Amino acid sequence: MKHSTKVTECPKCGGKELGKGKQNGYGAMFPGNKMSFGSDVEYIICTECGFIIESYVKKPEKFKGTL
Repeated sequence: MKHSTKVTECPKCGGKELGKGKQNGYGAMFPGNKMSFGSDVEYIICTECGFIIESYVKKPEKFKGTL
């Protein structure tokens, strides 16, 4: 999945070296009101100060109809 946000700079320190990471396993996001295996959470991270600039679930369709 591609996101339209083109982050090029850290809003906290101004660093331009960014990286992508993911959290999975017990750190997955799960829908609150239905049975599902959930989705990994991915992040855009500043590699200079460690600030998490953006986070999102990899499979957002799993959360449809949960509100």
